[in-house]
Amino acid sequence: MSQFEAFSSRVVPMPVDNVDTDQIIPARFLKTTTKDGLDKQLFCDWRYDADGAPKPDFILNQPRARGAAVLLAGGNFGCGSSREHAPWALTQFGFRAVISTSFADIFKGNSLKNGLLPIVVSRETHAKLFELVAADESAEIVVDLASQSVTAPGGVRFEFPVDAFSKTCLLEGIDELGYIQKHEEQIRAFEAARTGTLNTLAPSA
Repeated sequence: MSQFEAFSSRVVPMPVDNVDTDQIIPARFLKTTTKDGLDKQLFCDWRYDADGAPKPDFILNQPRARGAAVLLAGGNFGCGSSREHAPWALTQFGFRAVISTSFADIFKGNSLKNGLLPIVVSRETHAKLFELVAADESAEIVVDLASQSVTAPGGVRFEFPVDAFSKTCLLEGIDELGYIQKHEEQIRAFEAARTGTLNTLAPSA
């Protein structure tokens, strides 16, 4: 996982509430153990017709979505069953952050572990962002995880919450195992000291 650095990007609006993980990545695609091709299967049932042709009116098939790294979603995004393939598909498409008023807890956790930043905003800010994107499709926002802030044109700036552990892992480009490995010397020292204090021959109480 690469280090999460501040970036500027256009925004892809998807004003649909309660988008579940089966809509993000249908269950029939969960057999894969790699991320290859998941970008093409993202929102598959919304994105293609019965013959597999892209639907021109779906937002991800429009030119404005190409190269965009921020998805502006409706409320309760990522509800439904747990599957890491959902953030995988989003990041494979190129998204680095999703903005919503709320996320399902499991999806939020899976996203943070896989390099996708879920940004929770107020309903007022949410509405302002949709208005901004509607007025100017090319408008870009700046996402800065280090300062936990988003800056948009027109003087719009807001901060967002993220837990300290997830923030550290994202900024350093490591997962939970990588974080543990960083403290390998301290772990060995603790284990060595702990072993010396244990009497394994003593009868249990």
